[in-house]
Amino acid sequence: MDSFSTFTLLFFLILLLPAAPTHQQQQQPPFSCGAQSSTTTSLPFCNTKLPITQRAKDLVSRLTLDEKISQLVNTAPAVPRLGIPAYEWWSEALHGVGWVGKGIHFNGTISKATSFPQVILTAASFDAYQWYRIGQVIGKEARALYNGGQASGLTFWAPNINIFRDPRWGRGQETPGEDPLVTGKYAVSYVRGVQGDSFHGGKLTGHLQASACCKHFTAYDLDNWKGVNRFVFDARVTKQDLADTYQPPFQSCVEEGKASGIMCAYNRVNGVPSCADYNLLSKTARGQWGFHGYITSDCDAVSIIHDAQGYAKQPEDAVADVLKAGMDLDCGLYLQQHSKSAVEQGKLPVSQIDRALHNLFALRMRLGLFNGDPKEQLFGNIGPDQVCSQEHQMLALEAARNGIVLLKNSARLLPLRKSQIKSLAVIGPNANSGQTLLGNYAGPPCKLVTPLQGLQGYVKDTTYVQGCDSVRCSSAEVDRAVEVAKGVDHVVLVMGLDQSVEREELDRVDLVLPGRQQELVTKVARAAKNPIVLVLLSGGPVDVSFAKYDKKIGSILWGGYPGEAGGTALAEIIFGDHNPGGRLPVTWYPQEFVNVPMTDMRMRPESSSSYPGRTYRFYKGHSVFEFGHGLSFSKYSYELKHVSQDKLFLNQSTSTKQAAIDESGSVRSTLVSSVGADFCEQSKFQTRVGVENHGEMAGKHPVLLFARQSRHGDGRPRKQLVGFKSVVLSAGEKAEVEFEVSPCEHFSRANEDGELMMEEGTHFLSVGGDKYPISLVL
Repeated sequence: MDSFSTFTLLFFLILLLPAAPTHQQQQQPPFSCGAQSSTTTSLPFCNTKLPITQRAKDLVSRLTLDEKISQLVNTAPAVPRLGIPAYEWWSEALHGVGWVGKGIHFNGTISKATSFPQVILTAASFDAYQWYRIGQVIGKEARALYNGGQASGLTFWAPNINIFRDPRWGRGQETPGEDPLVTGKYAVSYVRGVQGDSFHGGKLTGHLQASACCKHFTAYDLDNWKGVNRFVFDARVTKQDLADTYQPPFQSCVEEGKASGIMCAYNRVNGVPSCADYNLLSKTARGQWGFHGYITSDCDAVSIIHDAQGYAKQPEDAVADVLKAGMDLDCGLYLQQHSKSAVEQGKLPVSQIDRALHNLFALRMRLGLFNGDPKEQLFGNIGPDQVCSQEHQMLALEAARNGIVLLKNSARLLPLRKSQIKSLAVIGPNANSGQTLLGNYAGPPCKLVTPLQGLQGYVKDTTYVQGCDSVRCSSAEVDRAVEVAKGVDHVVLVMGLDQSVEREELDRVDLVLPGRQQELVTKVARAAKNPIVLVLLSGGPVDVSFAKYDKKIGSILWGGYPGEAGGTALAEIIFGDHNPGGRLPVTWYPQEFVNVPMTDMRMRPESSSSYPGRTYRFYKGHSVFEFGHGLSFSKYSYELKHVSQDKLFLNQSTSTKQAAIDESGSVRSTLVSSVGADFCEQSKFQTRVGVENHGEMAGKHPVLLFARQSRHGDGRPRKQLVGFKSVVLSAGEKAEVEFEVSPCEHFSRANEDGELMMEEGTHFLSVGGDKYPISLVL
């Protein structure tokens, strides 16, 4: 989804609220092939013993051309003569079932849903099983809404798995960050949870609990920056960057997650609109990756191919282009308005419409919507009592706790000692803003606890000063904040960003705190009795170098947009009832990074033009905080143990043509495709990392294992993530964490043709300061 602004959407929702559903709407979910459709229950498409492909083919064959065309858009009307109810394809569930979209209604028995942290903070836990559990809850609450007659669809357009390439991107908050492996693992975990699969996958039986859709396919990470908007942007992307950065999360989402939906993006990639790219949709997704599901456009993405981009000469050409490319559904009206004339003009064969409809109806059948009364089917017993359950709300709190990142903690300022603090000041525009906690694409939360409310639970004598008129902070109560700070034991400043400065359709132009926020922080810190605690709520990185090096600012916490329980989680960390363990899923760049054009899609640096590259894998410049940075109240040590491989001989049958000299003329390499799948599987090995908690508190700690080559430059990553796992350790406890290393994946890189290759020489596994050399020999 994407064409509405946040404020337009809120206005739209307000208009909708007074319309109460009928009792029938509340009690009866829409479905087909039940007793009320007695004239059609005997038809093959209602026969659940037949394969879904056969059932879908039968249904499509019974539709007239006008009926077929009516079904190609997100708001699909009913076909009464066949007992087919209306269906709404557009619903959202980015970090909880949302009220964005048209398929979910919160004006019945169920009026709220569990609101988890915005994805960027959830990702900071580096805990794939927690991501899966969140997906499970979202899928379960979605099905409860459907069973209660408050959903006209079960297709949810999430997760957003675009790479957070540029720190200014307004939608970076929606993503799992900048690393392709993390993003792919998040996609797999979320999709399996939502759709009803097991954590490890492969056990999905019966129909889907709900449908997940990986978006935005592909290389979409610019909304509106200095006059360039997402509707007309042509992303110029090398084969190399596509292969090792932009495409891997989508490949994981399809191949491992078995996502049932894909959304193609607004932008063009190398001149071709994503939704009209046959190589992308049909050849790659369906052909190479084996995608079985439906492909939807982003909202109005079909219309812009003609109206804004001028890629198609006529509306009928745009319609023909997208359907021939392999797209199935239009979020919008363009296919409904122009498909018939495209057929009549000979530009669009009806067979392409049939192909799209087959995918659409097959998906609805996989959801069990053509199996009779859904209350008698799998997932039919999920009721309203399971929405906002205590278990779900505890998971929202757990996710916030585990994601929040401690960026600085000078002289061990945190945790504050509850018994020693008599008075507290809480200052800042985000201190008491419940809406800020939710980020975008949220639904109505079960409850909301702001940072102020959370802190008031620990210190009765708490004084609150908003400090700024808004997050933009064009005017500030500096003098009052300073006076309050002078009179209390400790000060917590809750600053940062919100949706007024970063969101869909709004990219940032600066990386510093808006307006007078820095002035407010600095002057309050100077006046306070003790070093202050700075809490930053934001989706994207903020250059807070001033605070990093200011001795009067003792601790810095990044809270993302932490969801409905965010205030509780922050207070628990500040007062030591939880030991923070989150780690940054994105590099925090300095303000001078704004001199790099946001439109430059290259990942790798270029010395001749002083282009610094992007993300921790390639960026050569200074970082405010690095990817993976995160402190704890405990100190952890690591040791690489039991590495079962120190030398790897690549396929000896590799021909001299495949073992070539690289650009520098000094390194032999071989294509991964040439060594074969059997070799890649057999060459995998296990390694264990010893971890010890040297602190006085128990803690949950993510362990990140990296690989790097001894050589740098020539397009090689500085390092890249091999794997990550969380471990819970008591004070003084030791444990071992096991990782599987795949040389074909972890010791390879993409060449300029987008092919993965492995280079002869020394590679290193590293964790913390410990590293282990492994030689690759041709």
